[in-house]
Amino acid sequence: MARSPQHGGRALGHGVGMDPRLTHLLDHQSGVAARSQLLQAGLAPHDVRRLVRRRDLVPLHPGVYLDHTGAPTWLQRAWAAVLLHAPAALCHASALRAVDGPGRAGEPGPIHVAVDRQRGLDTVPGIRLHRLSGLSTRVVWSASPPRVRIEEALLDVAAEAAGDFAAIGVLADAVQARRTTAERLIAAADGRPRLARRDFLRAVLTDIAEGTGSVLEHGYLKRVERPHGLPRGQRQARTDGVRGNTAYRDVLYPRFGQVVELDGRAFHDSAGQRDLDLDRDLAAAVSGLATVRLGWGQVFERPCWTAYRVGALLRARGWTGEVRHCPSCVG
Repeated sequence: MARSPQHGGRALGHGVGMDPRLTHLLDHQSGVAARSQLLQAGLAPHDVRRLVRRRDLVPLHPGVYLDHTGAPTWLQRAWAAVLLHAPAALCHASALRAVDGPGRAGEPGPIHVAVDRQRGLDTVPGIRLHRLSGLSTRVVWSASPPRVRIEEALLDVAAEAAGDFAAIGVLADAVQARRTTAERLIAAADGRPRLARRDFLRAVLTDIAEGTGSVLEHGYLKRVERPHGLPRGQRQARTDGVRGNTAYRDVLYPRFGQVVELDGRAFHDSAGQRDLDLDRDLAAAVSGLATVRLGWGQVFERPCWTAYRVGALLRARGWTGEVRHCPSCVG
């Protein structure tokens, strides 16, 4: 066969390579095949045993073989996991890794595999099973290997992220990279009523789709301003715009001449929009207003740290209050 063994392993023998059906199967599946597939391709059980004995086929799992003796690649491990539990598909981070193609290194940790919710299967080292309802409608079966649709995988990874900021990054980065759209992700979320963090993720996706700061505005109020005793700012304060347009300040502290802009569009702003934002900041400065821009990290990842810095800005401009500790503050 033309296939090259990985990591110095010995390639599959010519005896199997002479069968074009088997050659096509192994080429299509990155050198991995299940015993049932080998039999369907025309091999007899004793042929399979002989190939294994000669090390032309190397078992990766019971009834799943590799066509060389070297260490399997990530893609070969993924194929083996799917074939072991067939009908099955890659899901979660493994589905996203498969979408990226062969140029990217394999994800550390187990291969994530989705199977039908009703199936009872034993746990296998190196494979993490996820039992899903409606599996057949959520999988791209023609993909190589089969995998759940990218929107489903992204929602699963975001739902299981370590924190809200990490969850936002999963979704925003995918939209920015044009792997999918916020609208498709919203539609997928609407079909997942039991999805963890569903309401939050849907709000984030709406924010990404519309280019507004709605999620950040709410987060700033609930995580930064209110629990730390900052003065209540005016939301969406209307002001004279630049270039003949009406402008709105996300949060304005009029007594202290301080503006807080919540940059919810930072993940996908155009150069033109960024230029307009800078014009707004310049116009605010001319009016005697100071402007600070906050993003997802300041609001969702470091809200207490942010509150003390905003408090310092306000005190420098005349606020006589004190920032108070919230239950999440350290020290």
